[in-house]
Order: sequence, then structure tokens, then C-alpha cells
Amino acid sequence: MYKKAIGSLIMIYLVFFLSAICVKCTDKTKANAAKPVLMMKMDEAALADAEKSVMGISNTAVSEQRIVGYHTIEKEVLYDLPEEEVDVLLRIVEAEAGCEDEDGKLLVANVVLNRVANDAFPDTITEVVFQRERGVTQFSPVSNGTIWSVQISEETLEAVQRALEGEDISQGALYFVARKYADSEHMKWFDRHLTFLFEHGGHEFFG
Repeated sequence: MYKKAIGSLIMIYLVFFLSAICVKCTDKTKANAAKPVLMMKMDEAALADAEKSVMGISNTAVSEQRIVGYHTIEKEVLYDLPEEEVDVLLRIVEAEAGCEDEDGKLLVANVVLNRVANDAFPDTITEVVFQRERGVTQFSPVSNGTIWSVQISEETLEAVQRALEGEDISQGALYFVARKYADSEHMKWFDRHLTFLFEHGGHEFFG
């Protein structure tokens, strides 16, 4: 009798055990079956996010970058001058350095602006260019009138723009002269009273 009871208990235990295994396997199978669906949904969500990124936020960022990339950014002008002042500067640069390269033109513009900033000279470009000392002009194109007949070149425009943006390669020069065109007395004064800085093109620069 005890044996039958024990046998019955064992059978019941086995039935429950096997049933539990089946249920567990079934749940696991369901989980595995559902996993690709979840992954697919996640992939779809990721794809949607990616599309949103391409068509939405990221696309906007790219567009903004393109706007910045293709937008012309003007350099800050250091010298905010009236149009008449700029015209005089362009004319004296063209008249004095029309045959020089762009740096040669820039140097002439630098000298004029250096004088404007120096207490020993007048305070405006026009006054510097047309200054007279004992009746003698400071720049030969002013004395011979060629300052009014020049045609401003693109290179002169570029050189003056560089100067107005603050580019200065003059080492502080306040004077320049074309030695081969200057009279001997004039050159003696330069050599005796000024400090030679450098030579560029057809001009020598002094401080």
C-alpha cells in the first residue's frame, strides 16, 4: 500500500515536473519568437530616427553649415574712413606705386597711415598727402598733379583694402623714396637724418 502511494506521488511529481518544463520551454520559445519582432521594431525606430536625422535635425545642421560655408564673411575694417579719405589714399598709392607689386602698393598705404597715427604728422589722410613743409609737398604726385589723373587698378584696390584691414608690413616706416629718381641733395637728407629699414621694388623705406 505504501509502495502504491509512493509510486502515485512519484508519478504526480513527474507530471508536474514535465508540465513545468513544457511551460518553461513554451515561454522561452515565445520569447525567442518575439525577439526578432522587437528587434525589427527597434530597427524600424532606429531607421525612422535616422531618416528624421537626415531629413530633420541633422539636415538642418548641415544646411546651416552650408550657409556659413558659402556665406561671404567680410573682414573687419580697422580704419573706418570717409569715402573722400579712401579716394585720396587710393590715388596716392596708385600714383606712387602703380608699377610696384601689390605689396609695394600696400607699403605706400602703410606709410600714409603710419603718418596719420604719428603725432609729428597731420591727423587725416588728406592732410598727410597734401602736407607742405616750407612750401614743398611731401609726395611728388601732388606737386606734379598726377594724383588726379591716375586710373585706380584692381591691385591698388586690394592693397588699400589690406591696409585698411590692419595689415602692416612697413616696420613702422614713415618715409619712402625711389633713389634713382631722387636728386642727390634729397637723398643726402634721407641718408643723414633717417634710419634705413628695407628696400622693396623701386622704393627704399625709412623710419
